[in-house]
Amino acid sequence: MGELYEELARHSRLYYEEDSPVISDEEYDLLLRELVELELAHPELARADSPTKRVGGAVLEKFQKVEHAVPMLSLDNIFDAGELRSFVTRLEDALHRNSAETRAEGAAEPSFVCEMKIDGLAVSLIYEDGVFVRGATRGDGRVGEDVTENLRTVKNLPLRLKKNVPGRMEVRGEVLITREQFAELNRLREENGESLFANPRNAAAGSLRQLNSEVAASRGLSVFLYYLVDAEQRGIKRQSETLRWLAEQGLPTQKAWAFCPVLEDVETFIEIWREGRFDLNYVTDGVVVKLDDIALWNRAGATSHAPRWAVAFKYPPEEVFTRVLSIDISVGRTGALTPVANLEPVQVGGTTVQRAGLHNEDEVRRRDIRVGDRVKVHKAGEIIPEIVDVDREARTGSEVPFVMPENCPVCGSPVVRLPGEVAVRCPNRASCPAQLKEGLRYFASRGGMDIRGLGDRLAEQLTEKGLVRDLADIYGLTEEDLANLDRMGEKSAQNLIAAIEASKKRPLSALIAGLGIRFVGDRVADILAEHFGSMESLQSVSEDDLAQVDGIGPVIASSVEAFFHDAANRALLERLRESGVSMGTGKTSSGPREGIFAGMTLVFTGELSSVSRAEAERRVKELGGKAAGSVSSKTSLVVAGANAGSKLKKAEELGIRIIDEAEFLKMLPQGENKAGENLGENLGL
Repeated sequence: MGELYEELARHSRLYYEEDSPVISDEEYDLLLRELVELELAHPELARADSPTKRVGGAVLEKFQKVEHAVPMLSLDNIFDAGELRSFVTRLEDALHRNSAETRAEGAAEPSFVCEMKIDGLAVSLIYEDGVFVRGATRGDGRVGEDVTENLRTVKNLPLRLKKNVPGRMEVRGEVLITREQFAELNRLREENGESLFANPRNAAAGSLRQLNSEVAASRGLSVFLYYLVDAEQRGIKRQSETLRWLAEQGLPTQKAWAFCPVLEDVETFIEIWREGRFDLNYVTDGVVVKLDDIALWNRAGATSHAPRWAVAFKYPPEEVFTRVLSIDISVGRTGALTPVANLEPVQVGGTTVQRAGLHNEDEVRRRDIRVGDRVKVHKAGEIIPEIVDVDREARTGSEVPFVMPENCPVCGSPVVRLPGEVAVRCPNRASCPAQLKEGLRYFASRGGMDIRGLGDRLAEQLTEKGLVRDLADIYGLTEEDLANLDRMGEKSAQNLIAAIEASKKRPLSALIAGLGIRFVGDRVADILAEHFGSMESLQSVSEDDLAQVDGIGPVIASSVEAFFHDAANRALLERLRESGVSMGTGKTSSGPREGIFAGMTLVFTGELSSVSRAEAERRVKELGGKAAGSVSSKTSLVVAGANAGSKLKKAEELGIRIIDEAEFLKMLPQGENKAGENLGENLGL
């Protein structure tokens, strides 16, 4: 285990710090899988800095308050060269005023460090003897929130420093989301009918403050560090030395900084990065100018909210006019039809912009955006092209209002709009080419048909090469079909065919979940399978009858009815039935696996280290029990992880039996709590 910890830490440094990986992602995953197996078998030997903790899974009942030993101040903003010179003059006056030296005596002029101002969320990190132990948000500058578990999921943050740093060390920096991650996150939120994040900072802040660290882990956050509390006690005298020292410890620091001996160098840095910042893969909205000599910081002083030895130079936002040439429809992975404006090419934020998303039909109508309009465009969060205004005075009468099509432009299925949603969707998730790749991956996932080996890359190849045109085509694949695909040798092809065959016996709830019906996840799929008992019964039920089922509201009922009403989906189910896929209740075979928790209701509380809460609840349901979200007199058993909260207290008051995670794992049938064969899969390996 020790060797694996060191090996995985080395490969993480090569990947995240040096951009020079020496093994593939698959090889890294194999090493990580081996560590998962060992930690499951020997939980007493698992380390606090284990990379297996990065996937999240801990569900926090609330954030604890953390008082900062040294306040986390904000920065004053300046916006032009004149204000920059005024800042330097004030700084020089303060330094000389608070010193025995005078300008006449020839004291040296101050030098600076310039760093790009990251559009993220400020955090404080505590390391003890080189191991990460706690992280907190800035909060109001004096009291923040403990977000340690979510910070553990930030992949470029080392949980153990490269070098041994004895004692307690506090570093500060910014949690951020890259341009690509931000664009993808907003695209998914738009498809799901959720509100969009206004900028990367909002996205990073919202992700870091998730009560479920598994959600935080899915957001792909990064962090850059730039401040060391009590740096002088470690013999560090300058901010430029601090940035180099942090990097030497393996802590991530941005490369976009420079030592600037005089004001002219500061001005040059600002001008270089005015356009150069758009080449960075993260968003910056200015330059932080800091006094380099740390010993002078106290002499310069601070106000109640900001230091006088640093300031933020903010770049103005860029907005330009162009014209809407046409409006197309894009069909997303969940079937959402999104109008997209095609624009006359225009330079915005360092790149040529030719398209801008219009979100949904209601938004286009509300803003009255028409084909032919002269519009003002900027980049939301300096990333996503967006129309911010329409020049209605420039209209000639030839402009054409937008009309949403009644059929999917890709597969021709009649589109639907569910109650309470703004998105118009194509319900043909099963075979619409625009949705097929993602639908295939989802169908094969653990929560669905559990086809091991059918991931993103293979799903893409199968759809692009025409081997799979709908989900039922999976069951017609042969070893010969697979053998010629990239990274698919004879043994891999055999294993995949075996996994496909085994999936035919999956329970009905797995099939329902795998179909990707809008709003139907594992829990709803369980309810539908248990209530209706067969796919035939479920297909024929009305929306009103669905809405009467306990746990199925009108929105879910409408979505389910729309899915089964679609002719393409009904044809798909018939083909799946002909292929031998079980359409009955599909419960697992009788025996000890099914009855361990029969008739019992379990509640999980606190942080589980070896398995995510979702995976633990799934196992309980597979073994005949129910997983509840709150403790009541009907609760049979409470599984308490680390930092258990109010649920544990209530269980004690009611006299309900309480066990720990290790005891829960021992209760599982032989093999289920070993070698990561099932539980380790929650890490997505």
